[in-house]
Amino acid sequence: MNRLVEAKVSAYPQAAREMFTRLRALIFDVAAATEGVGSLEETLKWGEPAYLTTQTGSGTTIRIGWKPKTPGQIAMYFNCRTSVIRTIRSLFPDSLQFEGNRALILELDQPLPENELRYCISMALRYHLEKEK
Repeated sequence: MNRLVEAKVSAYPQAAREMFTRLRALIFDVAAATEGVGSLEETLKWGEPAYLTTQTGSGTTIRIGWKPKTPGQIAMYFNCRTSVIRTIRSLFPDSLQFEGNRALILELDQPLPENELRYCISMALRYHLEKEK
């Protein structure tokens, strides 16, 4: 794990750290299994852990953030200038919780909607490849 990301996440409460770890693993797992994505860069953007397709430029940035003002939630952010959230909202209107046109909100005390998240992550990681078709 990137040392800056590790330092940031170490300040999260236990439940948020555990959810972050699961989401991070899911992002790397989907990236490894998705054609055209290549290796990911892990860094901080806007003070939050971020995952970029720097090697191939295939996708848009995915960020994960926990905030003290919403301690029971963690968010997965997507670039608001893309159609990612709009598309995800149309596909999963009842099974995912959204914040505007930029984030999926995940409750720390609820099961992770892994199948839906895999789809969302794959879509974001291939965003520029799909846009070119």
